[in-house]
Amino acid sequence: MKWIAEQQVKLKKFADKNWKRKLNVGRLEVFGLDIGTSAIKIVQLDKNDSGYRVTAAGIAAIEEKIEIEGNDENSGSNVLNAIRKCLRSAGIQTEFAVCGVCGPEVMVRHFAFPQLLPEEINGAVMLEAKQVSPFNTDDGVVDYQLISNDTNSVNGILVATTNKLLKEKTRFIESSALHSILVDVDGLALLNCFRGCQEYTAETTAILNIGSSYATLAIVSNDDLPFIRDLTFAGKAIIEYIASNGNVPAGTVESILAGHENPDKINPSLREGMEAACNKLITDVTETLRYYAIRNKSETIEKIYVCGGFALVDGFIDLLKTQFPAVVLWNPFEKISYDASAPYAEILRKKGPGMAVAAGLAMRAI
Repeated sequence: MKWIAEQQVKLKKFADKNWKRKLNVGRLEVFGLDIGTSAIKIVQLDKNDSGYRVTAAGIAAIEEKIEIEGNDENSGSNVLNAIRKCLRSAGIQTEFAVCGVCGPEVMVRHFAFPQLLPEEINGAVMLEAKQVSPFNTDDGVVDYQLISNDTNSVNGILVATTNKLLKEKTRFIESSALHSILVDVDGLALLNCFRGCQEYTAETTAILNIGSSYATLAIVSNDDLPFIRDLTFAGKAIIEYIASNGNVPAGTVESILAGHENPDKINPSLREGMEAACNKLITDVTETLRYYAIRNKSETIEKIYVCGGFALVDGFIDLLKTQFPAVVLWNPFEKISYDASAPYAEILRKKGPGMAVAAGLAMRAI
């Protein structure tokens, strides 16, 4: 996974190209800002010879509000409120953020071309993106990173997203009086975090991040080429499935799963709904792993590291283990050091698996 840490496939950099000169710094101090659909997570890291250390962290739930249809000023106000609340609680001193994107409007693909002249590579990548992208790349952003360029072939990774999604993320950041230094891909941030705090292994490894709207599956093997897929059946869909199956409000199910209500309120039909909903997710993951294995002719995946907010739901990991014995709950802050007496220490201990993306974003060197 060498290329993930040392090179960056970026989607957007801060518009002012002279910001380093103006600030008179050699390395810009940034923080990772994970703007989810149910919560905001922030992590800031410092790196020295012994590794990474947390200097700030925070999490804030995005409160649901009834938005007024057609009122653009009201739209997204709950997200902005959560970002501001998270910034205050984390005590962030810098205004430079690295955020990420995921979902069906994001694509990460490996490309391999015959030998090309340097001036031909960009056009070849753009044509490849247009052919394989599920959305119109003419109304989006495409970037790439070369992995190798020798006399036989040109290999690399391309990423693409829509202008709509990119503008939405940067709008939240700018409306919070922050600067968007770089927009990353959540799946690549996960792999970046994994490499930054786990010992290197040549084994094929998968990371499954279960969020509210998307489940991101990131895989890397000893060829160092990442495979990223965002699945649309995730935490929110599981909650809605359980609620429908048990004929109870989704809010009640969510509150119980979050530990805010007595779990005895989950009757047998709700428990069955949980198992059935997880089976749907398991099927999606299984099919994706099978596709990866066929495409890459790879060995069996040795271990699946599961993270994300929904991974903390009681019994969820056990359900995954019924089909994937190699599943482990992954808290990156068991490897990343932090002050045990800091205000955010309890958050990292209890909710660390839900903050892996934010940590990976914070590891991006600017």
